Amino acid sequence: MSTPDPTGTSAARTSNAGRYLFLLILGLVVGMVATVMVLRTLDARKDHFPEALMEVQGWHMGQLKAAMEQNRCSATDVLPHLQALRTLGNDLEPAFPDLRDDERFRTAAAGMRAAADKAIAAPPLSCESVAAAMKSLGDGCKSCHRDFRG
Repeated sequence: MSTPDPTGTSAARTSNAGRYLFLLILGLVVGMVATVMVLRTLDARKDHFPEALMEVQGWHMGQLKAAMEQNRCSATDVLPHLQALRTLGNDLEPAFPDLRDDERFRTAAAGMRAAADKAIAAPPLSCESVAAAMKSLGDGCKSCHRDFRG
């Protein structure tokens, strides 16, 4: 009869805990990679045009504000930004097709374009007139943001 060897039994019985831990970590890594891939796919399907339009308009408004702070309010400094804002104003309705039929949205977009047209027709020649043009443009933006921004 053979008697079990006390030193041999522990070596013969190996624990599966290491394997389970490896599989758990592998499953977590694969799950994270799959989650990132799904989120990126969903984000790629999203229309970024409205956000990009607002970002670029905000940048041009910031450039006008910076010009005022630096006391660089000549027409050559501010007119390119005003023209860009006017051009971007043409894209408001295409950027927000679900709001295209809303009278408040159309009025706000037209007001923003009218303010830009007015500023371009009589370019601001002083920082005070740049501030007035920015206030007029900002009022058009605020009316739309007040009504439609969540």
